[in-house]
Amino acid sequence: MSIQKVWIEEGCTACALCEEICPDVFEMEDEAVVKDGADFASNENDIKEAAESCPVEVIKFE
Repeated sequence: MSIQKVWIEEGCTACALCEEICPDVFEMEDEAVVKDGADFASNENDIKEAAESCPVEVIKFE
């Protein structure tokens, strides 16, 4: 089953690791945000890697 939703909970430290791993989905502003209209299905592996690599574990998906 493909990823339908991605979000970032409070506590982002703005390390930019998620943007480095998956720039098609994440971007840095004051803290990380999920880009509007991002294609989760074609970036599924990178989203999972970004979530697993997040030092504060605030990247969530379902």
